[in-house]
Amino acid sequence: MAPRSITQLPKAHLHLHFTGAMRHSTLVELAQRYGVHLPEALAVHWPPQLRATDERGWFRFQRLYDIARSVLREPEDIYRLVYEAAEDERAAGSRWLEIQVDPSGYASRFDGLTSTLELVLAASRAAEEQTGVGIGVVVAANRTKHPLDAKALARLAAQYADRGVVGFGLSNDERRGRAREFEGAFRIARRAGLISTPHGGELAGPRSVRECLDELAADRVGHGVRAVEDPYLLERIATQEVTLEVCPSSNVSLGVVDDAVQVPLRRLYSGGAPIALGADDPLLFGPRLASQYEIAREVHGFTDAELAELARMSIRGSAAPESRRKELLAEVDTWLAGDPSAD
Repeated sequence: MAPRSITQLPKAHLHLHFTGAMRHSTLVELAQRYGVHLPEALAVHWPPQLRATDERGWFRFQRLYDIARSVLREPEDIYRLVYEAAEDERAAGSRWLEIQVDPSGYASRFDGLTSTLELVLAASRAAEEQTGVGIGVVVAANRTKHPLDAKALARLAAQYADRGVVGFGLSNDERRGRAREFEGAFRIARRAGLISTPHGGELAGPRSVRECLDELAADRVGHGVRAVEDPYLLERIATQEVTLEVCPSSNVSLGVVDDAVQVPLRRLYSGGAPIALGADDPLLFGPRLASQYEIAREVHGFTDAELAELARMSIRGSAAPESRRKELLAEVDTWLAGDPSAD
């Protein structure tokens, strides 16, 4: 019996960074339009060869990301990025997207933090109407910056909690900023009803994940794969139903593991951890969301029933409205009950 189509499997995408969602063809086109010189790693030898397990490697990754972000010059570029991202989500079977953005990275070009966030939210609403893919925005602080900057972003996110912002995150190199330093910002966000979704357990070990739980009351943890190194922590994640946003292609590209078979996806799943597969930054890593499910199937031997459960986990871990979640969960059941040969 042929396997069911992964792109027909309804799912949610909970780990996608803003600039990293850009299509490579769009990056090249905008760079030409605005006279931005792209290094060969982004122009000729794409996707770039990356390894961020040392400081030099992370610096190179961040430099490429910053160059890519520099091609977003006009409001229509923001609208285009979000619309194309939503189109790509729909093609992958994703019906709900939570896109993560640090407004401070774009504020100097778009008239400040508030105007930048409002632009992203307006672009998200437009893309939602055009594609049918639901979109929530996660405002993310940068852990390499001062915690007071994070508090300012948390207050901003809180103001838009009922207008498209669904969560508050913490990104960048976890080795350079402990989660506990940002507890105040997350407290502000939680009081506004936003979900807590910091990065942890990617480049740093189980302690990084534990701090996300203890200090930031994480509802989800971005990546979190290193939790597998501590059985007690994994059991806690399963018991507390903290969703891990696992990004297999990203883990390989950044050198967290050497190849996809070493991503501890099966061990996390067997340990009871809720998992939401994500693409992280496809502009820099290449593969998008459907490819992460292909890895689960082809590399880790996930059956269609297990792929359906991964999709359910992504939906249950999302900030989508309850009615939307119920609808999507029912569609997953329909996918699994259907005849694979009809796909």
